[in-house]
This record gives sequence, C-alpha cells and structure tokens, in this order.
Amino acid sequence: MKPVRVAVLAFEGVSLFHLSVPGIVFGVTPAPAGLPPYEVRYCAPAPGRVRCDQGMEIEVPGGLGAMDDADIVIVPAWNHPENPAPAVLSNALRQAHARGAQVVGLCLGAFVLGDAGLLDERRATTHWACRELFAQRFPKANFLPDVLYVDDGNVITSAGTVAAIDCCLNLVRQRHGADVANRVARLLVTPPHRQGGQAQYIEQPVPLLPSENRLPGVLEWAREHLSQPLSLDVLAEVARMSRRTFTRRFREATGMTFVKWLAAERIARAQQLLETTDLPIEQVATEAGFGSALSLRQHFASQLHTSPSAYRRLFCEGQHGTSD
Repeated sequence: MKPVRVAVLAFEGVSLFHLSVPGIVFGVTPAPAGLPPYEVRYCAPAPGRVRCDQGMEIEVPGGLGAMDDADIVIVPAWNHPENPAPAVLSNALRQAHARGAQVVGLCLGAFVLGDAGLLDERRATTHWACRELFAQRFPKANFLPDVLYVDDGNVITSAGTVAAIDCCLNLVRQRHGADVANRVARLLVTPPHRQGGQAQYIEQPVPLLPSENRLPGVLEWAREHLSQPLSLDVLAEVARMSRRTFTRRFREATGMTFVKWLAAERIARAQQLLETTDLPIEQVATEAGFGSALSLRQHFASQLHTSPSAYRRLFCEGQHGTSD
C-alpha cells in the first residue's frame, strides 16, 4: 500500500507542539487496523537548523521541494502573524494546492494560507486571540472565529493548540472513517474526534465538589442513547441536577446549547453508520435519533451541504482512492 505523504513546514520560532502533532497522530503506534502507512516529512524554506519556540534547535533536512509530491501539506502556528509569509513559501503552497494536495494551517498557520491567497472566498478560522488581526488582513475570507477547525475543500484551518489534534484526527476520519479516527484517538488517550463547529473557547471552572463533575458521564450516556428521545429534562434527571443548573453546566462544558450539541452528535453517528454499514437511509436515521429519513436529509443539507446518499458514495469513493 502506498503511504500517504505529509509535508510539515518548519521555520525559525516554530511551535514545537504543532510541529509534533502530525507525526504523533499519523504515526501513532501500534497503527490501528484500517490506518495505512503515513510518511511524515519536515521541510523548511532553507534546510538546516531552526530554533523552535521552546528554545531547542532541530535539524530540518529538506527544503520546500518536499511539498511537490505531498498528499497533505501542514503549516504549524506562524510565529509572527502580523508579518507576511515569504513569497517562496506562498508560491510553494499555491502550487501544492493547485495540484490537489490538502493544505492545512494549524492555529496561526492560517495566516500563512491567507498570505498565499488560499483563503479568499473560503471559510476559515484561527486562534481566537488573533481574530481581529485575521479579519483585518484577510477580508475576502469567510471568517468563522468561534470554531475548532474549518474544512473548506482542500483548505483546512484550525484554532489554537489542542485543536491541532482535532484537525489531524478529522483528516484521518475523512480518509479512513470515524472508527479508525476514534481508534487513533484512543491510542493517543485523547477524546474522540470532535466536530469542527464546537466552540474553541470554553469557560469551564474546575469542579469544587465530586457531585459537580457528573457531566462527562452524562454526555457519554447520551451518546449511547442517541436513538431515543432526548431532552434537557431527561439529561438533567440522569445528572441529578435541576434543569437550570444542568443547562448552565452543559454550556460551560461544551460551549454550545443542548440542541446544537445533540444535532452534532446525531450527525456524527449518522456519518459513522453511513461509512461503516450498508443500512438503509431510513434505518440510519432511526439509529442516529433523527426519526425519519426526511429529518436526516434536512440536517445533512443544513450542516454538511450534501445528502446522506451522496455522503456515503463520496466516502466509499474516497476509501477506494486511498487504497491504491
């Protein structure tokens, strides 16, 4: 099986964490069933030693030519978002995108994609702390300031720090399905793939009492009962909280309303069923808790801009395409 080639950009002052995330996610060991080999290569505008943000120096053997045949090109957080990326880097990113590579900007790496003109008329995000600067510098981008990551065609951008893991797990899910992405997440001891629309900044105070820390278990319970009618009152009862307290705790823990969270979880469940089973659309709708195929189609059209049948076909074609 031909490995998936990933080129990760290094530069002076690069985030050591972001530089490491692609290799950690794509090179997880032992590789779970269904995850093909990934070849992660590091490149720089000028090969040689670069100093990362933690003060360590690392040797980068390759130049930007590593992007020439990469399937995925990843730009970690740019260290000076107020300064444009060098023209040679912008040209390399445009060429990679033009030949069909997925181009990813992690956190402030989105600024580099913007400098290359890859975000014009596209949906994009970055770290919430730089939202104003991003909106000023790239007015042609459809900026979404409050999400974890945005996938617009072959251009993907993510929010800060840990969202880089979510973004890379989403790339695994795209190519190999939700089950494989979740197995990778378990090996990394990180939460399963989170939908990109989740809020990136969540006020979540440390629980003062054990009784205040019931919410994670309640969310898992809800995920296991998506096919059943679920409401705030039902989950508040499971959590042994008042509706008012549960509503507040839920928003603090997830950054979204219960209705939005439930819809996202049900869509994710439907995606998993469409990817991994041959169940009829009507049964997928029932298992995911939508109640009817019509409701499932409406949610897919609204959130994913496609239909369940088209999603299943596209995923199957993508699976066939990555197995060559």
